[in-house]
Amino acid sequence: MKLLHTADWHLGKSLKGQNLIEDQYFIIKQIFNIIKDQKPDAIIISGDIYDRAIPPIDAVELFNETLTKLAEKNLPTLIIAGNHDSATRLNFGSKLFESKSIFIASKVDKPLNIPLEDVFGEIYFSLIPFFEPGEIRAKFFDENSAKLNYNDVNKFYVELARENIPKNKRSVAIAHVFISGNEKTNSVRDIVGCAEGISAEIFSDYNYVALGHLHSPRIAGKNLFYSGSPLKYSFDEANHKKSVNIVEIDGSGKVEVNLIELKPRRDLVIVNGMFKELVKREPIQDYVQIILSNTDYIYETELLRNAFPNFLEIKRENHLKSYDDMPKSNFSKEDSISEQFAKFFESVTSELMTEDERAAFEEVLKEIEREERI
Repeated sequence: MKLLHTADWHLGKSLKGQNLIEDQYFIIKQIFNIIKDQKPDAIIISGDIYDRAIPPIDAVELFNETLTKLAEKNLPTLIIAGNHDSATRLNFGSKLFESKSIFIASKVDKPLNIPLEDVFGEIYFSLIPFFEPGEIRAKFFDENSAKLNYNDVNKFYVELARENIPKNKRSVAIAHVFISGNEKTNSVRDIVGCAEGISAEIFSDYNYVALGHLHSPRIAGKNLFYSGSPLKYSFDEANHKKSVNIVEIDGSGKVEVNLIELKPRRDLVIVNGMFKELVKREPIQDYVQIILSNTDYIYETELLRNAFPNFLEIKRENHLKSYDDMPKSNFSKEDSISEQFAKFFESVTSELMTEDERAAFEEVLKEIEREERI
């Protein structure tokens, strides 16, 4: 059986104020081209369909169009909720979708196992939606279960799912979880109460585990694979190569995984340099984070749009250090406002104020004091 595994679409996502819906239309169209070319027997979407619990209308419309096209192909599609999704909203219409071989698991009920057949027999797909530990405790345990941690409740739920799978049958788990020992990016929201992650061993009995939550494709353990997100959703993902997983499972349960790279409508790029050099660059249409090397303040930053019409953010190289990172012990209640500002200036620029800068600040401070007396 051949599967296409994808995850973390985050429909409705904005980045630095830029609506990414057109980019998401573009990349999903590309996924359909891969479906046409690869002819998978089933599609897996491992959670975080939407970027937030109440998605914008255009995101709902895009997902509706996507499901309609999949239904027209009569292509089995297995979908779970992620931590960004609303279980109730994603569950809407799920019973009707089943008649078109679209299976959605978003609520924590009895685990959903979907058997699909190939020439070698059945493969069972366990759909394990994202849940918080308290949901499992409330539904399946008594009040004495508070000691059960995130790993414990996941282990319990996976074991519950496997009770419905006949022995010696091939199986695939679909889950949206953080497997311990992996790294996150800034666009990945921490799962409250679940930060410690879970053990890969929980899924050891499955032939393939289709994971969502982390945004870069990776192997997270034996037969455990994150497909990653189809688009870059933060600038610390700028060096990622986005893709979908094409998974082939033979009659013995042996798995082969190949990645097919996705090409975005606009890439996410970080550029560094001096202002006077950057404004002369040939224009590029990518979404850009600009890091200026200038030590002096630049007021004409909009001129950079000639070279980078879609830049989303400008930072200064000597301002990358956060003010919050400065030791609080550097400040004293006895310091004057001028002394406090001088320390603040040094903390964010890694430079001492010049005499001219100190004089300019003193003049501004005097002007403020004069206005306050009026």
